[in-house]
Amino acid sequence: MQNKSIKCIAEGAIMIALSAALSLLSVRLWANGGSVDLVIIPIIVFSLRHGTVWGLGAGLIYGLIDCLISGGVGYGWQAIIIDYLLAYSVLGLAGLLPKAPVLAVILGSFARFVMHFISGIVLWAAYMPETYFGMKMTGAWFYSLLYNGSYMLVNCILAVIVIGILSKSTKLIERQS
Repeated sequence: MQNKSIKCIAEGAIMIALSAALSLLSVRLWANGGSVDLVIIPIIVFSLRHGTVWGLGAGLIYGLIDCLISGGVGYGWQAIIIDYLLAYSVLGLAGLLPKAPVLAVILGSFARFVMHFISGIVLWAAYMPETYFGMKMTGAWFYSLLYNGSYMLVNCILAVIVIGILSKSTKLIERQS
């Protein structure tokens, strides 16, 4: 049991570091956050390999690191909790579907989107412009849906493609016992 824990911790640290490195290659789209990147892939792969609990922990630690790297501490404690700690932790839910990696990506991505969507409504509504993508913004929920959906959907599609390829061509994603 102790060897498995050590292996999980070491592999988790590598996946967290890989996500942090991938965050440096992101394409920032919006002034208030949101980017197209591949950072969710290592956390989801780790979750698929070691389960939900380990995945939740890896996501939490990555969220804290990303908050520090990207300067998220300036947004306030509520944003730190929702947009970083919870949003990346819930990627670990992908571990619930180890036999269906593509669905696992969709589940983890959707759970992360929900966190950012809630944050957009509760915390960021005050910054909502009058128009967005040429549409009149009538409510914070609609703005949050468009704002967060615009990059989260792209990230989900990229992760589905990469993890779909990995799951077909390697044993990298198989559950470790």
